[in-house]
Amino acid sequence: MQIFTALHAYGDTGLLVLRLAIGAIFLVHGLAKRAMWKMQPSEQMPAKMIGIMKLLSICEPLGAVAMFSGFLTQLAAVCLGIIMLGAINLKIKMMKKKFFDQGSGGGWELDFIILAVCVSLAIAGAGAFSLDRLLFSL
Repeated sequence: MQIFTALHAYGDTGLLVLRLAIGAIFLVHGLAKRAMWKMQPSEQMPAKMIGIMKLLSICEPLGAVAMFSGFLTQLAAVCLGIIMLGAINLKIKMMKKKFFDQGSGGGWELDFIILAVCVSLAIAGAGAFSLDRLLFSL
């Protein structure tokens, strides 16, 4: 059990790992949404949904940069968490997905864990290896 006690000294490293992981997820997903800028509305993708995707193609990479640098981390985590609430809502209500669904792209369990990490970062902050600590002593 002494090893687990010793790991407490690496809490800031754990926060850095979480920030980098969440940043990578949102960067990849945000950049993939850039294709929406060339799409035309259709029955499958109405204009309102394309507009939301265009906005997310900007917000998600910005949130990723915030996570990578640890700048305004708590605000970015709240905003990214709101995005995940929207994604979960979409999957539950419109796509009729269950929490765990083995078929057709899975359920919303992975969205839920991303939301949980965002909530954790919103509460804990960026940690020592961040611009938040350097600039704001957070």
